[in-house]
Amino acid sequence: MPEHHSDRFLGFRITPLTRRRLANFRANKRGFWSLWIFLTLFLLSLFAELIANDKPILVRFEGQFYTPFLKAYPETDFGGFLETETEYADPEVREMIEQKGWILWPLIHFSYDTVNYELTVPAPAPPSGLNWLGTDDQGRDVVARLIYGFRISVLFGLILTLISSVVGVAAGAVQGFFGGKTDLIFQRFIEIWSGMPQLYLLIILTSIVAPSFWLLLGILLLFSWMSLVGVVRAEFLRARNFDYVRAARALGVGNTVIMFKHILPNAMVATLTFMPFILSGAVTALTSLDFLGLGLPPGSASLGEVLNQGKDNLHAPWLGLTAFFVLAVMLSLLIFIGEGVRDAFDPRKTFR
Repeated sequence: MPEHHSDRFLGFRITPLTRRRLANFRANKRGFWSLWIFLTLFLLSLFAELIANDKPILVRFEGQFYTPFLKAYPETDFGGFLETETEYADPEVREMIEQKGWILWPLIHFSYDTVNYELTVPAPAPPSGLNWLGTDDQGRDVVARLIYGFRISVLFGLILTLISSVVGVAAGAVQGFFGGKTDLIFQRFIEIWSGMPQLYLLIILTSIVAPSFWLLLGILLLFSWMSLVGVVRAEFLRARNFDYVRAARALGVGNTVIMFKHILPNAMVATLTFMPFILSGAVTALTSLDFLGLGLPPGSASLGEVLNQGKDNLHAPWLGLTAFFVLAVMLSLLIFIGEGVRDAFDPRKTFR
């Protein structure tokens, strides 16, 4: 009998259990809409260069098209006399281009590191028609820094969550499946390693090596992988003596196949439930390090840096309030998504 078209999605077959889980997730309206809102904001931030940039998206000059946000063009290409990169915000350059073509600007005419030299008040400037949420104490547009900071925070959290989850699941699987001395040695190592002072290590390392995106990722990965070890270990300890595992061993199936093909799918239920909360913790960790000055290099787009500027400039309340609102919305969305995933994988609701 041919399968109904609703049993497949993007070429993959949807089992009745998966269909019930999706229905449970959709039933949680708060988690369902939070997922769509978060995905929309994240997808928009991926195209930050097309939304907030101090360079035009597209320029037409003398019948030819140019993409300044992707490639640097000298001023001589537009009839100027300088061999340096074109300063498109210069009124003379803009007039020179518009005489023989046109310029398509992004919605916000500032990038995350663009300084607005046309401010009529001292920085940090309050919100205005040009700077919708004002500027920071260096004259940089707050909206542009929030868009770029949101993107780098989510990407950092996603990478850290995925890598730490893979390492944590593998470590927990080995512990729970083999047990005995292997489990005992691993548990003692985790107890010692979790007692290491992370903040002091970060302070020491950042004083020796210049902080960067990948250095922070590596340092936080040294400790974040332990978050899922206990959950996966408990699932493997519970399932390693089940009848289907014993039957697989009796048939000569290898340990690796039993671990990752037969037991791991059951352990992934708890793993997927915890992942949104791990992601929110990773975003909070990067924001906290940037707030303390131990995070990304100075000048980088960072939510924690905006929050720190709000603390240092109490006379400019729009800085602190804006950073707080963005962080509160982002973390709330992640928590609501996690609650929806938890309800979707709840066996009391799935098999009801």
